[in-house]
Amino acid sequence: MKVTLFTTCIVDFMAMNVGKATVELLESLGHEIDYPTNQTCCGQPMYNTGYVEKTKSTIKHFIETFEHAEVIVSPSGSCVSFVKEYPHVLADDKDWKERAEKVAAKTYELSQFLIDVININDFSAKLPGKAVYHSNCHTARFLKVKEQPLQLLSKVEGLELVDFHNSDKCCGFGGTFSVKMGDISAEVADEKARYIQEANPDYLIGADFACLMNIGGRLSRIGSNIKVMHIAEVLNSK
Repeated sequence: MKVTLFTTCIVDFMAMNVGKATVELLESLGHEIDYPTNQTCCGQPMYNTGYVEKTKSTIKHFIETFEHAEVIVSPSGSCVSFVKEYPHVLADDKDWKERAEKVAAKTYELSQFLIDVININDFSAKLPGKAVYHSNCHTARFLKVKEQPLQLLSKVEGLELVDFHNSDKCCGFGGTFSVKMGDISAEVADEKARYIQEANPDYLIGADFACLMNIGGRLSRIGSNIKVMHIAEVLNSK
């Protein structure tokens, strides 16, 4: 299968290791990777800030960039969830709405693609230690992708996955929320970091780097040695 990779801004600029691990993982399955070099932001930060009309040009660029794809895969449930919103944002334009629906229908978060589309859950990955999994809001609540990451992590040799208090609650990032409401966001992230520390894991694993960056930043500030890893990096561990 030819997989078109939507890396997202935050992975492209701040977590290239996640993008690399995603490519290596998909290539290990024999898929050909297509990477449109003119891809840009999905438009979510601008849309969430209230610039709905200005976001439409960014959305149309995304559609033009990716509509040739057989399937679109991204290591970010948050950005994928916004692509799923495109038809609603462009609802007043019949032609663009139909093109948005076609793109949205073939766009998947990474673990969703691995389990629900190609039905592969074992990558012979090895990572000794104890880990907690942060279930990020957009992936779990909007995409309804809850069990897929856990199925994948359950097959990692040596990895003990444990739960922690309020593991399914928001980390406080919320895109522009963390900028607009910095003090509240920090309090939420501190609470999340405290509950994670109580579980005493070696690793914090997630399927969206934005949340991992936010929680990891708080853990670092309190001197924690918990290693933060995206699920693509975990599945690529040998």
